[in-house]
Amino acid sequence: MTEFEGGWWEGADAAAGPGTRYGFAVEGGDTRPDPRSASQPDGVLGLSEVVDHELHSWTDARWNGLSPSRLILYELHVGTFSPAGTFDGVIDHLPHLVALGVDAIELMPVAEFSGNRGWGYDGVDFFAPHHAYGGPAGLKRLVDSCHAAGLGVVLDVVYNHAGPVGNYLGDFGPYFTERHRTAWGAPFNFDGNGSGEVRRFVVDNALMWIRDYHIDGLRLDAVHAIVDDSPLNIFEQLATEVHAASAALHRSVLLFAETDANDPRLVRARDAGGYGLDAAWADDWHHALHVVLTGERTGYYEDFTSPGMLAKALRQAWVYDGVWSHHRQKIRGAKPAGVPPNAFVVAAQNHDQVGNRAAGDRLAALVDEGRLKAAAALLLTTPFTPLLFQGEEWAASTPFLYFTAHADPVLGNTVSEGRRREFAAFGWNPDDVPDPQDPRTFEQSKLKWDELDEPYHRRMLGWYRDLIALRRRMPAVAQEVNAHVDGDRIVFERDGVVVSVNLCVPDCTEVEVVEHA
Repeated sequence: MTEFEGGWWEGADAAAGPGTRYGFAVEGGDTRPDPRSASQPDGVLGLSEVVDHELHSWTDARWNGLSPSRLILYELHVGTFSPAGTFDGVIDHLPHLVALGVDAIELMPVAEFSGNRGWGYDGVDFFAPHHAYGGPAGLKRLVDSCHAAGLGVVLDVVYNHAGPVGNYLGDFGPYFTERHRTAWGAPFNFDGNGSGEVRRFVVDNALMWIRDYHIDGLRLDAVHAIVDDSPLNIFEQLATEVHAASAALHRSVLLFAETDANDPRLVRARDAGGYGLDAAWADDWHHALHVVLTGERTGYYEDFTSPGMLAKALRQAWVYDGVWSHHRQKIRGAKPAGVPPNAFVVAAQNHDQVGNRAAGDRLAALVDEGRLKAAAALLLTTPFTPLLFQGEEWAASTPFLYFTAHADPVLGNTVSEGRRREFAAFGWNPDDVPDPQDPRTFEQSKLKWDELDEPYHRRMLGWYRDLIALRRRMPAVAQEVNAHVDGDRIVFERDGVVVSVNLCVPDCTEVEVVEHA
């Protein structure tokens, strides 16, 4: 190959048409997949495959993207959402989501990761949709089908680290840095020597999902774990280039930041000193509600034991806005003054809050039907952007567990033992913690769609559908929000809708939703 400026190498091969398998050998070393491989049919350790994105005939020319002011997200994991566990399996259940009334699905990461099952947060081939889900063609069929059904597609992307298996990026350049640290491994080099092309790699990845797969939004995983001391922060660069591409495509594309730092700079406009992302996660909202509904007070929940925390969360999403956190032993967050309500994404359940429990138990396994309905009512009348987690709308009985499929027995055992040690520290019997490597752990996490025929699950689904219909009648921008917690009673008022929850009713929580004309 021939070397060009910036460390790029180029070689032409007229015979390398779509479907051709190939790899690169650096200075006579082992053959490695292309760092920008578009397809890995044999997984992270196999050869790359040439893909011609022009071969797909898109049918969504009239699709204009998502409106941030009226948005309900539905998070799902491709492998457990349907019996097939594929992109096409998701297509089979799109009529259910349309009838539910959500606006967009949010896919947990699909970039190629180790094995045939996993959460996807240890991806290594960032440009290649996972082979077990259906690869590039399957993802395009899913997005096209969603747009035809009036649904957008948001994709979870991970730019804070790469997985341990098949991670050959370091062979090709200074992709990672030792100057910073994450809990999952070396982070990307966004601000050191040679970082220009690393930043280009990540920004080009974001643009690829938008251009080649017509994705409507990206959820940036754990941005609080990304450190960038450059004059131009990587988030600002991402926002600038993604929004420019959005304008050129005449299609709305949104950027969401999952953050634990409660930093309003993420969502403030660039001319106001912010980075210009469209929305940020607000886990405080979940934590405050969870403590009131379940009574749990261990771990990070210890910061949310005051009833006033929930009232504050209902009013402004972030509870920690520059105040002292006992759990973290430091000041956390900053005041979100001027940030519109729809710039906060809130959830009563999501993959983290369910899946990072030892038994993967959903809220439905922890509280009664009344409290489940109360959580839904507060979530779907909020002025913030609500997110549902797959199966939440019918109180699915299946857990959502942490699962992996690493072929390397040493790595697999390390993951399994690490999971047991993690929860032993919280008082769990290690023998009761499901083994992530056991295929049964994955199978247990698959939704049971036949539950929809049962009376309890039908009632819950009807409740969610009615609340979403109510939300559609409410103003897009909240005029006024009031919330207070008085003992066991929660009262939330917004734009003529009053949600009243009484947690002290014997054997059952009472929840009332009143819409005033």
